[in-house]
Amino acid sequence: MIAGVSQQEHKAAGPAAVQVAVLTVSDTRTEATDTSGRAIRTLLEHAGHVVQRTAIVKDEPSAVTTFVTSALADGAQVVITTGGTGITSRDSTFEAIDALLEKRLDGFGELFRMLSYDDIGPAAMLSRACAGLVRGGVVIALPGSESAVRLAMTKLVVPEIGHLVQQARK
Repeated sequence: MIAGVSQQEHKAAGPAAVQVAVLTVSDTRTEATDTSGRAIRTLLEHAGHVVQRTAIVKDEPSAVTTFVTSALADGAQVVITTGGTGITSRDSTFEAIDALLEKRLDGFGELFRMLSYDDIGPAAMLSRACAGLVRGGVVIALPGSESAVRLAMTKLVVPEIGHLVQQARK
């Protein structure tokens, strides 16, 4: 915190509207069945942010990497993914995102799992949700579950997204 500046004033320095790209990573979801991606978009738009790009890709690291780097190059300030953060053999979003991260926000995953524990108990440890900085932008990888997405978006992402972008720009 900056001396003499309250936490609210510090957070208020962030942009009110953020440019966001949303990626669903799934071998089975379609536009019609992508409730998690839809929830992310709805929550962002209701908070005044702009969803500039969306996509659904198979759980392949190269597809995730291509979307994230392309979205950031096209002006997205934040990229949020949903899906592929578990531990099955097909879950590879974490590895794709982790390989891109220049700075990790370890507290994001820790807080998400803590909040998840209150909802689902010890199964929260299976989540590899993560966040960090890539090329001056913020990248957040969320689980594929709609309830997990809503938890992360309402408790962590939406309240801090402007502040995250403001800090990532410095």
